[in-house]
Amino acid sequence: MGRGSGIGGVIIAVWLIIGVIAAGQRGYFNSDEANCAKAGTIIVTIIAGPLNYVGVNPKINCTIPQPSK
Repeated sequence: MGRGSGIGGVIIAVWLIIGVIAAGQRGYFNSDEANCAKAGTIIVTIIAGPLNYVGVNPKINCTIPQPSK
């Protein structure tokens, strides 16, 4: 492995750290409510990372089927 793989790892780590900061600034970690939409939004925000600072605002909507009665 050459130097490029180390630099790539650092870039990915910094990208994800910026994503966590963006999710924190949006208040996604403050809520006690846990559901798939909330988790999906947090994950997409972290992955989108720096794109959040240029106006990308990812939101995930999902519905879980209710058990039959």
